[in-house]
Amino acid sequence: MTKADVVNEIAKNTGIDKATVLATVESFMEVIKGSLAKKENVYLRGFGSFVVKERAQKTARNISKNTTIIIPAHSIPSFKPAKTFVSNVK
Repeated sequence: MTKADVVNEIAKNTGIDKATVLATVESFMEVIKGSLAKKENVYLRGFGSFVVKERAQKTARNISKNTTIIIPAHSIPSFKPAKTFVSNVK
């Protein structure tokens, strides 16, 4: 399902025009991205959590050049679904 499919489904279920639904969905995603960029987790009860995970510094190998490189510590976004969400998918 694409973002356009989501917008169409919400518009059909609520009767709100697609332009308004699209603006709302876009704004929702921007708020999530902005919060994660500030290292703030987002918790949506019954759906799941968008969290920032910290990755430690590690040593890796570039096998084509046969060299060792250092990958610095960094943060990555992650999603953890709620238990009720997981049970509905099974």
